[in-house]
Amino acid sequence: MNAESDERRRVTPPVTTAPATGDVTEEVTAEPPLGSRAPDFIKARRTLHVSWQVGVFVVGLAVVAAGAAMLVLPGPGWVVIFGGMAIWATEFVWAQLVLRWTKRKVTEAAQRALDPKVRRRNIILTTVGLVIVAALAAVYLWKYGLTLPWNIARQ
Repeated sequence: MNAESDERRRVTPPVTTAPATGDVTEEVTAEPPLGSRAPDFIKARRTLHVSWQVGVFVVGLAVVAAGAAMLVLPGPGWVVIFGGMAIWATEFVWAQLVLRWTKRKVTEAAQRALDPKVRRRNIILTTVGLVIVAALAAVYLWKYGLTLPWNIARQ
Protein backbone atom coordinates (compact mmCIF):
# COMPACT_ATOMS: atom_id res chain seq x y z
CA MET A 1 0.00 0.00 0.00
CA ASN A 2 1.09 3.56 -0.55
CA ALA A 3 1.50 6.32 2.03
CA GLU A 4 -1.73 8.07 0.99
CA SER A 5 -3.93 5.06 1.70
CA ASP A 6 -2.09 4.52 5.02
CA GLU A 7 -2.83 8.13 5.95
CA ARG A 8 -6.52 7.69 5.05
CA ARG A 9 -6.74 4.58 7.19
CA ARG A 10 -5.26 6.23 10.26
CA VAL A 11 -7.96 7.49 12.60
CA THR A 12 -6.93 9.92 15.30
CA PRO A 13 -9.27 10.24 18.26
CA PRO A 14 -10.63 13.69 19.08
CA VAL A 15 -9.01 15.61 21.93
CA THR A 16 -11.34 17.01 24.60
CA THR A 17 -10.96 18.73 27.94
CA ALA A 18 -12.41 17.29 31.10
CA PRO A 19 -15.07 19.70 32.46
CA ALA A 20 -14.09 19.66 36.16
CA THR A 21 -10.30 19.58 35.99
CA GLY A 22 -9.55 21.11 32.61
CA ASP A 23 -7.21 18.20 31.85
CA VAL A 24 -6.84 17.17 28.24
CA THR A 25 -8.18 13.68 27.59
CA GLU A 26 -8.56 11.56 24.49
CA GLU A 27 -11.84 9.86 23.64
CA VAL A 28 -11.48 6.28 22.51
CA THR A 29 -13.24 5.69 19.21
CA ALA A 30 -14.01 2.19 18.04
CA GLU A 31 -14.37 3.13 14.39
CA PRO A 32 -12.66 0.76 11.98
CA PRO A 33 -10.07 2.18 9.59
CA LEU A 34 -11.24 3.57 6.25
CA GLY A 35 -10.75 1.58 3.09
CA SER A 36 -11.66 -1.65 1.37
CA ARG A 37 -12.68 -4.63 3.44
CA ALA A 38 -12.26 -7.08 0.57
CA PRO A 39 -10.26 -10.24 1.32
CA ASP A 40 -6.51 -9.94 0.75
CA PHE A 41 -6.45 -12.39 -2.16
CA ILE A 42 -8.94 -10.15 -3.99
CA LYS A 43 -6.99 -6.97 -3.25
CA ALA A 44 -3.81 -8.65 -4.53
CA ARG A 45 -5.07 -8.70 -8.14
CA ARG A 46 -6.21 -5.40 -9.61
CA THR A 47 -8.67 -6.91 -12.11
CA LEU A 48 -10.28 -9.05 -9.44
CA HIS A 49 -10.46 -6.09 -7.02
CA VAL A 50 -12.10 -3.82 -9.63
CA SER A 51 -14.58 -6.60 -10.44
CA TRP A 52 -15.28 -6.95 -6.72
CA GLN A 53 -15.87 -3.19 -6.43
CA VAL A 54 -18.23 -3.21 -9.41
CA GLY A 55 -20.19 -6.09 -7.85
CA VAL A 56 -20.42 -4.33 -4.48
CA PHE A 57 -21.53 -1.14 -6.20
CA VAL A 58 -24.23 -2.91 -8.22
CA VAL A 59 -25.59 -4.80 -5.19
CA GLY A 60 -25.54 -1.62 -3.08
CA LEU A 61 -27.25 0.31 -5.87
CA ALA A 62 -30.00 -2.31 -6.10
CA VAL A 63 -30.59 -2.14 -2.35
CA VAL A 64 -30.60 1.68 -2.31
CA ALA A 65 -33.01 1.74 -5.28
CA ALA A 66 -35.31 -0.71 -3.50
CA GLY A 67 -35.21 1.52 -0.41
CA ALA A 68 -36.01 4.59 -2.51
CA ALA A 69 -39.00 2.75 -3.96
CA MET A 70 -40.09 1.85 -0.43
CA LEU A 71 -40.23 5.54 0.45
CA VAL A 72 -43.43 5.76 -1.62
CA LEU A 73 -44.46 2.09 -1.40
CA PRO A 74 -45.05 0.10 1.77
CA GLY A 75 -41.83 -0.92 3.45
CA PRO A 76 -38.97 0.34 5.62
CA GLY A 77 -37.46 2.69 3.02
CA TRP A 78 -34.85 4.51 5.10
CA VAL A 79 -33.69 1.34 6.82
CA VAL A 80 -33.12 -0.34 3.44
CA ILE A 81 -31.36 2.75 2.05
CA PHE A 82 -28.96 2.77 5.00
CA GLY A 83 -28.47 -0.97 4.48
CA GLY A 84 -27.40 -0.24 0.89
CA MET A 85 -25.04 2.44 2.16
CA ALA A 86 -23.58 -0.12 4.58
CA ILE A 87 -22.99 -2.47 1.64
CA TRP A 88 -21.20 0.32 -0.22
CA ALA A 89 -19.22 1.16 2.92
CA THR A 90 -17.59 -2.28 2.83
CA GLU A 91 -15.66 -1.10 -0.21
CA PHE A 92 -15.85 2.68 -0.69
CA VAL A 93 -14.36 5.34 1.61
CA TRP A 94 -16.97 7.96 0.63
CA ALA A 95 -19.76 5.66 1.85
CA GLN A 96 -17.88 4.99 5.09
CA LEU A 97 -17.59 8.73 5.70
CA VAL A 98 -21.30 9.28 4.92
CA LEU A 99 -22.27 6.52 7.37
CA ARG A 100 -20.01 7.92 10.09
CA TRP A 101 -21.52 11.38 9.60
CA THR A 102 -25.05 9.93 9.68
CA LYS A 103 -24.37 7.96 12.86
CA ARG A 104 -22.95 11.06 14.51
CA LYS A 105 -25.98 13.18 13.54
CA VAL A 106 -28.47 10.52 14.67
CA THR A 107 -26.70 10.23 18.03
CA GLU A 108 -26.73 14.01 18.45
CA ALA A 109 -30.44 14.17 17.58
CA ALA A 110 -31.23 11.40 20.07
CA GLN A 111 -29.34 13.28 22.79
CA ARG A 112 -31.19 16.51 21.96
CA ALA A 113 -34.54 14.68 22.03
CA LEU A 114 -33.81 13.45 25.56
CA ASP A 115 -33.18 17.02 26.77
CA PRO A 116 -35.94 17.95 29.28
CA LYS A 117 -36.42 21.42 27.74
CA VAL A 118 -36.95 19.95 24.27
CA ARG A 119 -39.35 17.30 25.59
CA ARG A 120 -41.35 19.94 27.47
CA ARG A 121 -41.52 22.13 24.34
CA ASN A 122 -42.67 19.18 22.22
CA ILE A 123 -45.39 18.29 24.73
CA ILE A 124 -46.62 21.90 24.80
CA LEU A 125 -46.65 22.14 20.98
CA THR A 126 -48.52 18.83 20.69
CA THR A 127 -51.09 19.97 23.24
CA VAL A 128 -51.63 23.29 21.44
CA GLY A 129 -52.03 21.45 18.14
CA LEU A 130 -54.59 19.05 19.62
CA VAL A 131 -56.56 21.96 21.11
CA ILE A 132 -56.66 23.70 17.70
CA VAL A 133 -57.81 20.50 15.97
CA ALA A 134 -60.47 19.94 18.64
CA ALA A 135 -61.70 23.54 18.24
CA LEU A 136 -61.94 23.17 14.46
CA ALA A 137 -63.83 19.88 14.85
CA ALA A 138 -66.22 21.51 17.34
CA VAL A 139 -66.91 24.41 14.95
CA TYR A 140 -67.56 21.97 12.10
CA LEU A 141 -69.91 19.84 14.20
CA TRP A 142 -71.74 22.92 15.51
CA LYS A 143 -72.26 24.28 11.98
CA TYR A 144 -72.94 21.07 10.00
CA GLY A 145 -73.59 18.31 12.53
CA LEU A 146 -72.37 14.80 11.73
CA THR A 147 -72.85 15.28 7.97
CA LEU A 148 -69.81 14.34 5.87
CA PRO A 149 -68.29 17.20 3.84
CA TRP A 150 -69.28 15.71 0.47
CA ASN A 151 -72.93 15.41 1.58
CA ILE A 152 -73.34 19.07 2.59
CA ALA A 153 -75.91 20.87 0.43
CA ARG A 154 -74.76 24.08 -1.23
CA GLN A 155 -76.26 27.21 0.20
